Amino acid sequence: MVRSERSRTRTGAFRAAASEGVKRFGAALADRQTDPRGRRWVFVPEDQLSESIGPLSREDPREVGIVVVESLARAKRRPYHRQKLAFAIANLRHFALEQAARGVAVRHEVTEGSCADALRPLASELGRLRMMEPAERELRVELAPLERCGALERVTHEGWLTTREEFGAVFSGGRGFRMDAFYRAVRARSGILMKDGRPVGGKWSFDAENRRPWKGEPRAPAPPVFGSDPVKEEVGDLVEERFADHPGRLALDTLPASAADAEALWSWAKRECLPHFGPYEDAMSTRSRGLFHTRISALLNVHRLLPARVVADVEGLDAPLASREGFIRQVLGWREFVRHVHTATDGFRALPDGARPPRAKRPGDAGYSRWLGKRFGAVAPPPGIDGGATPDLLEARLPLPAAFWGASSGLACLDRVVEDVLDEGFSHHITRLMVLSNLATLMGVSPRELTDWFWVAYVDAYDWVVEPNVLGMGTFALGTLFTTKPYVSGAAYLDRMSDYCSGCAFRPDRDCPVTSWYWDFLARHRERLEGNPRLAMPLRALAKRSEARRQADHERAERARRAIASGERLLPDGP
Repeated sequence: MVRSERSRTRTGAFRAAASEGVKRFGAALADRQTDPRGRRWVFVPEDQLSESIGPLSREDPREVGIVVVESLARAKRRPYHRQKLAFAIANLRHFALEQAARGVAVRHEVTEGSCADALRPLASELGRLRMMEPAERELRVELAPLERCGALERVTHEGWLTTREEFGAVFSGGRGFRMDAFYRAVRARSGILMKDGRPVGGKWSFDAENRRPWKGEPRAPAPPVFGSDPVKEEVGDLVEERFADHPGRLALDTLPASAADAEALWSWAKRECLPHFGPYEDAMSTRSRGLFHTRISALLNVHRLLPARVVADVEGLDAPLASREGFIRQVLGWREFVRHVHTATDGFRALPDGARPPRAKRPGDAGYSRWLGKRFGAVAPPPGIDGGATPDLLEARLPLPAAFWGASSGLACLDRVVEDVLDEGFSHHITRLMVLSNLATLMGVSPRELTDWFWVAYVDAYDWVVEPNVLGMGTFALGTLFTTKPYVSGAAYLDRMSDYCSGCAFRPDRDCPVTSWYWDFLARHRERLEGNPRLAMPLRALAKRSEARRQADHERAERARRAIASGERLLPDGP
């Protein structure tokens, strides 16, 4: 008889609530359960949901068991988007059912404590547990005491495309990291998109060709809708009840939860998105939230879809080379690269030049409690888990504005993308970089608060991916450690690559605060940015602006910055 939900850390009230939240799932699991005796047990975290890697890929299902844990303390560590929580729990439960159907024994544990709290007694009962190396630093830190005492054995994580040794070989002796060098080395070693030792098409990257704005053609596909099922419905009820103080809308119809859902999304992406992905990769539109982006990042990050499989599929796809290369660069290049950079620097706590940026004492809520007036009941993290590194090269200290939590800023671009994120926990990577991160950087928003916001707001965000993308690329808080310049722009870029400006009260060529912020940003940081060849042109343009224009830029920028910092809505005639 399986005990499908059990924890020695529960209170009576929690036990009753947890039981209500797993009734249908628990019954379905019991129906599929097999004799658990004599098994070798594997702990499967929420982001290792694959039977095609690790011990589950090699061992007889009748001889192996898995432990899956739902930790309330982990879910309450930050004010995670409700869609993010539902995605994690629903996929974990569906994976448990799928493994039980194969003959794998399953122990499903629900705890109000940490994962370690649940695993410690299980190791005594079941014997030493195995686990593939966690991708998340926070989970590695939390489980380290169990490894040291022999209760948990870490094995190689086989879901990645590259190893630490390969990364180290590319950057041995260096003081910084560059994705293009890594990407070329991996392409050359793997043979992906290579012919006779040279890149297919004669170029390593077609990025310069992938910058078309989208004007309505070709038609952007509607995102797929996934059918409901008892497990997903029960998870939805659980999230609405137990996490009512968390932000975001819960939309179960857009949430892929089962292996079949993952396959359906990938089939849709290959058919509807990838043929047009490349040329419109940088485009943004109010008419389509995702355009031709595949929406698979969350499934990749929990290994419902494996990177090796999607890269192989796309390499052989009947689609333009620019689209195939652009997609493969994101997965084989950038995704692998940022994971290695994060690990090599201990989450930017130990930089190659010997610097040790300060750390936040505890996980932050990105201003959620401050702006929404909701009392978010954060749970203290396990020992050793802090609030992350706080590098801040540009000395940006502005608290994250209320606009990132849904208050109207008066800027159509910012308001629309924030609405998308709060609605679904998703927007594509150019809106993340060139709207959200760009505007925050121009305003001087705290890189750590912005990072914390991305972490809680996006379904696909984990520490290893969100911290490099925001602290490194999005805000330039780490300088040129692994990026070459701050990714900032004025309103002209947004007007060229999107239709946001056409519905905005501000005019990009006359009175948009984004343009004032841009020129003021360049002026404030001119001395630091001089000598960067990628900024030579904008700095020359800055030098040509008269002193009077630069002063006017600064005054308009400051007025708009103060207004948005206090939660006011910006108006064309002044804040």
